[in-house]
Amino acid sequence: MNAAEPTRSRPSDSIAGYLAAMSIFICLIGLAWHPLRLILPGIVIAMVAAGIGGRHQKLAFAAVMIAAACFFFGMMIAVITSRALW
Repeated sequence: MNAAEPTRSRPSDSIAGYLAAMSIFICLIGLAWHPLRLILPGIVIAMVAAGIGGRHQKLAFAAVMIAAACFFFGMMIAVITSRALW
């Protein structure tokens, strides 16, 4: 009987999780405030977290999807309300 060895988390796994969570937070704030100023860096951070992958791969995927949705809705809100993008 072989017992599965528990996998140790690497420091990059923790960093990817923090980056993904930070990206989600930044993009959601970008909906209420200047969309291009916040959402575009949030997308970049989400892509970096997805590139690191690791144990938080699902969270990084969710961050990329949330960032894309926030970009779409942020642009739509800015155009409809005639707010500044910057």
